Amino acid sequence: QVQLVESGGGLVQAGGSLKLSCAASGFALESYAIGWFRQAPGKGREGILCIRRSGSTSSYGDSMKGRVTISRDNVKNTVYLRMNSLTPEDTAVYYCVTRRYACPLQDQYDYWGQGTQVTVSL
Repeated sequence: QVQLVESGGGLVQAGGSLKLSCAASGFALESYAIGWFRQAPGKGREGILCIRRSGSTSSYGDSMKGRVTISRDNVKNTVYLRMNSLTPEDTAVYYCVTRRYACPLQDQYDYWGQGTQVTVSL
């Protein structure tokens, strides 16, 4: 069964850090580009970072630029998102998304995880 399972979310104070994990089962994550997206309450989904099969990365936008890094461990079949200097505006459900040959887009992807909630308090 193909699955993407995010974890590592939770409640954190402003200025804190979190490391999210995205574990794949049923397929080899190394064959895919992985993107992290998020959706804040009452807002649309937005992309954060993508890591390609080569290991190169790119940002979808500027909302978390300079505060996030993405990495992958192909042995563990897991991708990570490290987030620093969190603010209440970062409160959202965070999703990992895969796409075979390019960074995933909201309407172009292969698999979408169920998400993990991140809540940042003052």
